[in-house]
Amino acid sequence: MGIQEGSAVPLVLTYVVIFFSRIFDVSLGTLRIIYLTRGQSKLAAAIGFVEVMIYVVALSMVINNLDHPLNILIYGLGFACGNYIGSLIEEKVAVGYVNVQVISKKSNGELEHSLRELGFGVTSMDCYGKDGPHRILHILIKRKILPLFLDKLRQLDHDAFISIIDTRKIMGGYFTRMKAK
Repeated sequence: MGIQEGSAVPLVLTYVVIFFSRIFDVSLGTLRIIYLTRGQSKLAAAIGFVEVMIYVVALSMVINNLDHPLNILIYGLGFACGNYIGSLIEEKVAVGYVNVQVISKKSNGELEHSLRELGFGVTSMDCYGKDGPHRILHILIKRKILPLFLDKLRQLDHDAFISIIDTRKIMGGYFTRMKAK
């Protein structure tokens, strides 16, 4: 797609193509990394194939038209927007599992019982902190239901300390689905 002197339409069209190409290829790059780190290398490879083809087209449009410095600015802006949109896509896709560690001052087993009633598999143990006895709970859940889980957890124990750790692979153990309510 060459730029013709004196013609604003191809120039504007070039900016649009560069901008949206960068958004698409950077967003695809985010997805590729997600699937690669989750052990889905074939899907990651297929996404990478499309990603690099789009990247090469956008980059060649900038390199072939260096006499228009705005192309470089548009290229960078598309990259930045692609990162932002990629993060939004990542939140929606929510591939894989997380291990939620909850430290609760409720040491009577009430919290883990309530979570089990909701259908979550909970491993718990006693521990001691600055303010005395606590309970540590480990709950493995799908990333897609993390927001729902956190809402339920906050309703049950709004003072709990929560840490969330990405889990690459799970094997064995007790893993149930949340009960529909």
